[in-house]
Amino acid sequence: MPHAQKLLPDLLPAEDAATPLMAQYKAVKAQHQNCLLFFRLGDFYEMFFDDAVTAAKALDIALTRRGQHQGQDVPMCGVPAHSYEGYLAKLIRQGFRVAICEQTEAPEDAKKRAKKDGGKSIVSREVVRIVTPGTVTEETLLDAQAANYLACVAGVGDDLAVAWLDLAAGKPAVQTVSASELGGVLARLDAAEILLPQRLIEKPELFEALAAWKARLAPQPNGRFDSGNAERRLQTLYSVGTLASFGDLTRAEIAALGALLEYVELTQKKDLKHLARPERWRAAHVAIDAATRRNLELTRTLSGERNGSVLSVIDRTLTGAGARLLAARLVAPLTDANAIEQRLEAVDFMTRASALRCAIRAKLKQTPDLERALARLALGRGGPRDLAAIRDALMQAEAIRSALFGSGVLPDELAEASAALGEHNALIDRLQRALAVDLPLLVRDGNFIARGYAPPLDELVLLRDDSRRLIAGLQQKYADQSQTPALKIKHNQVIGYYIEVTPLHADKLLAKKDLFIHRQTLAGAARFTTVELSELARKISEAADKALAIELQLFDDLVAEIVQRLPELRQTASALAVIDVTAALAELAVEQHYARPVVDASLAFTIKAGRHPVVEQAQWRGGSGGAGFIANDCDLAPEQRLWLLTGPNMAGKSTFLRQNALIVLLAQMGGFVPAASAHIGVVDRLFSRVGASDDLARGHSTFMVEMVETAAILHQAGTRALVILDEIGRGTATYDGLSIAWAVIEHLHNANRCRALFATHYHELTSLTASLPSLSCHTMRIKEWQHEIIFLHEVIAGVADRSYGIHVAKMAGLPSPVVARAEQVLATLESDPARQKSAGDMPLPSLSGQPSMPMVKAELDRLLTELKPDELSPREALDALYLIKKLSDGD
Repeated sequence: MPHAQKLLPDLLPAEDAATPLMAQYKAVKAQHQNCLLFFRLGDFYEMFFDDAVTAAKALDIALTRRGQHQGQDVPMCGVPAHSYEGYLAKLIRQGFRVAICEQTEAPEDAKKRAKKDGGKSIVSREVVRIVTPGTVTEETLLDAQAANYLACVAGVGDDLAVAWLDLAAGKPAVQTVSASELGGVLARLDAAEILLPQRLIEKPELFEALAAWKARLAPQPNGRFDSGNAERRLQTLYSVGTLASFGDLTRAEIAALGALLEYVELTQKKDLKHLARPERWRAAHVAIDAATRRNLELTRTLSGERNGSVLSVIDRTLTGAGARLLAARLVAPLTDANAIEQRLEAVDFMTRASALRCAIRAKLKQTPDLERALARLALGRGGPRDLAAIRDALMQAEAIRSALFGSGVLPDELAEASAALGEHNALIDRLQRALAVDLPLLVRDGNFIARGYAPPLDELVLLRDDSRRLIAGLQQKYADQSQTPALKIKHNQVIGYYIEVTPLHADKLLAKKDLFIHRQTLAGAARFTTVELSELARKISEAADKALAIELQLFDDLVAEIVQRLPELRQTASALAVIDVTAALAELAVEQHYARPVVDASLAFTIKAGRHPVVEQAQWRGGSGGAGFIANDCDLAPEQRLWLLTGPNMAGKSTFLRQNALIVLLAQMGGFVPAASAHIGVVDRLFSRVGASDDLARGHSTFMVEMVETAAILHQAGTRALVILDEIGRGTATYDGLSIAWAVIEHLHNANRCRALFATHYHELTSLTASLPSLSCHTMRIKEWQHEIIFLHEVIAGVADRSYGIHVAKMAGLPSPVVARAEQVLATLESDPARQKSAGDMPLPSLSGQPSMPMVKAELDRLLTELKPDELSPREALDALYLIKKLSDGD
């Protein structure tokens, strides 16, 4: 239970004068004003004043008040040190920063120092670490399947760069970005914490990109982003005279990296020389903006959950590192056809070598998270179980390497991974000999070194354990001598070993003063000791202390060897992740009947019998065995690279759009795809405008969000882009929306010249086929039967004659009177001759997207015939005048 009352007696004074301990607390807190301070007192982390009020509310623990400070009771609360991680996790998830203040001196040393200095005995304390959302490394606080990135945005002049680091992996990276690309990069990283200088927050051109990440932004002083200081910091950290070996880094990239690593150094208070050299992110990845990632639900659904996302349904990995690599590949697919082919060849090999795949996956299932165990040990936060994790992971790596080498000629991807597994037999042997079977969580608990590994330790352990057996013998001896069967020898941290009896039997021991020495009388017990017991207790304590000291030294030796081997061990960890992902994608392909795609440098886009991976698996789980999903073809060859898709709601248009985008991503990440076959010319940018939602935080309506996302597409899409658009223009008045959709299609066709799927209810748009040669019309097939419609979910060539919205409304459960009235209104509207013109008879608008004269006249006729002039609202009157002017201009 959280501790909120029991404190050292000299912590809080009864009057305003501060005690030495409280003065120490206030001095530490003054240096960490933006953090909650976990102040170590014995077995608890205590919080005071505003920290206590905030933490008690956030953790839902008791808040108490004790003592006086400046005439006020002092708020306080606390949590047990042995189980603090759970409380820490709650605070970090709520965005708090927590400074961990530990005792850095033993009480005995404090007493010696106080005696020498003539001061009061108070142990030294200092903050040993600041825990922030982006710097968490504890296994219990991290999601094993997801990276936990700390990101840093920096700018030098007009240049921007983003650096990032998963501290639990130890591999910094950096890339240059434009203002328009920043949102997409931040969405790809999904960083837990984003550092940036105050001046960037004030840049109007970055408002949109940063607004979505407001809760994760951690502004820093502008001075920390000086590129000159950053360069010197990097040179010192990596012991190099120049950064030339890191690549041709820009000043903005250097500033971002330097500020990132300085922040890590300030919060972790550790030497960071174990970090890998920074990697410059290559541009050979599909550019995906934030809106597209969100719309496609790649790693999380629109509600923010992993379950139901694309990642959740394709993930068959068996290790934490493998799951993280799979996620990284999904959010950053390749654009290099040769590199994609290497990955596909490896997956293909694994699909055919079923026995090998099963054997390797059995080994991977027993493989601990080597990458994160290495990081914890390198940061000085590891324990005996991390050593065991490294031992076990290396043993499985050796078995996997043997299995791969025994399987004949390997594809390049697997051959490189097999070689990178390395040989670690000497380290495995040492860890096997050194570690006991049952291991404690913490080093300070001791008893983790195996018998026979260190003879001096064995002698001390034997003495300690024999002495404990002697304690049990003494208990029986004293019970017999005092004729008190209930006599017990107990131990606590304050007074050590002592003899305890009930008050009823105390007189028996008091009568033997030559043997038993009285120590304490409590309400429910009397406590004694003997000379023999005190001497034995001293030997036990000395033996235990010496044994623990030797174990700590042995632990440090083992960690030192591992840190020395970090580069090669990290290679092993990376290789295991690659093998896990390759085998997992093969398992997925076999299990779900995915096909190997052809990915090349052409502009081809031919998918036969494509399926949506998430919807298909949802149907499997729903009991249909996947048979209910209707597969569809899609051919965006150059002569028909823009598909206009019509059809009623609920017919499957959005699913069809999304599945083709997802097939591209799965193919270019190097996986098989849910289709009978697929030939995809490399896509360099993917854009998706699917779904509708307000952005109330930024004051944007659904239509405004739609227009912002559409504008980004029209500005950035090139010939190698894939664009999927759903219902553009639906969020405004009919003719406004139709005009916008019309102009967007023309721009995609004539200016962007990209491959695109455009779903719409504006059937008038189909007339564009007469002027746009690469536009092809398709529709969702339905069947009408007894005044009902059946959705067949098939995509066929042609156009839909109507949207069947009333049928869908009826299916949704609208009241019968509402449905009946809607049908009456629809019949009235359809009887209007001005509305009976077929799409093919309608003159084409100009390239500016203005409505045609028949469209203007039809709307004017509606206003003048359906409404009396004296009933026109001011808005309708203005509309009528506008339409009259447009009509007069055109005639």
